[in-house]
Formats: sequence, C-alpha cells, structure tokens
Amino acid sequence: MPSNSIDSTGTILRDARTRYTTGQREEDGAHGAFDAELRRTGRTPRTDVSVSRVAAPADVAELLGSNTVVVRSREMFDGDRLVQLAKTYIPVDVAEAAGIEQVDTGVGGIISRMKEAGFDQGDTAVEDIELRLATQEEASRLGLAEGESVMTITHVGRTAAEGRVVEVTQHVLSKGWKLRFAVPLA
Repeated sequence: MPSNSIDSTGTILRDARTRYTTGQREEDGAHGAFDAELRRTGRTPRTDVSVSRVAAPADVAELLGSNTVVVRSREMFDGDRLVQLAKTYIPVDVAEAAGIEQVDTGVGGIISRMKEAGFDQGDTAVEDIELRLATQEEASRLGLAEGESVMTITHVGRTAAEGRVVEVTQHVLSKGWKLRFAVPLA
C-alpha cells in the first residue's frame, strides 16, 4: 500500500494516492492522515489546534456557500520541527452535525466524523497545488527568509451523494516536502 515516508534528510514524501482512505486515516488509532503518516514512519507527530467561527475568505465562502464558517487552524510538527500550517474551513451546520468544533476530533479526524454524520466524501477529493511567496507571518513561523516561496495545497472535499463542498483546507508546507500523485492515463 502506498504510504508516506521521510528520508534521512528529513524530506517528507506526501503520497496522495491513499492518504485519505479510512484505513490509513484511522490506522492504529491515528487522528487523521498526518498523524498516521508520521507515526507510520516512526516519527512523532504533534498538532497544535485552535477552533473558532469566522467570516470565511471570499474564495472559500464561494466554495462553501457560506460566509460564516468553523475554521480549524493547525500547526503541524514532526517532533519539534514545524512542517506545515493548515486551515480547514467547514460550514457551521456540517461542523455542528459532525461534532468537530472541539480540538480533538478522535480517531480518523474530521473526515471520519463527517462520514459518521452523513457527509461522506466518497473516494475523491480535489487538491490544487501552487507555489507562491510566503506571507511575512508564514515565513516567520516556518523559519523561512523573507521573500521565499511556499508550496500550498488547497484541498476541496465534496459529499459523494450531492457534491456539496463540506471542507476546504489550505495547507502551507515548509521546506522539505515532495508530493506524489497517481493520474489516470485512459
């Protein structure tokens, strides 16, 4: 089964082919994909989470069809090394139904809670990857020089049944990531 790995230089290979499957998100009691991936490689994952209700950025509000959302802001660590910043935006009704406004969302994380609440994202998500200049705050938090670039992943999760967007996650990656995808050829 494809899996993430971390090489001797600390480069994290993020293997998107199976990272969101239930089996990998919930493996050995993990609280989501990142937790499972780092544990699988023998590392020590840590995630600092804050949860609040906010006015969504315009692009996110358009995708979610809602101006007020629950945002889960996370700093994600490999041991003591901050490797990723992530913000997940969720419609308030989905967050309430799935019980994901608390910091600890349990085994499998928010995707598992959403599925249990009837917001199953099925077997496909869309992720857009961009390279852009880090904001001053991102550069400071990720240990980058001013003007350096960051890789971003915008993950959009839709329900399998209706196609409703139930989460938009914006990942900002520090140095030392490699992304792997599989694409159909026919």
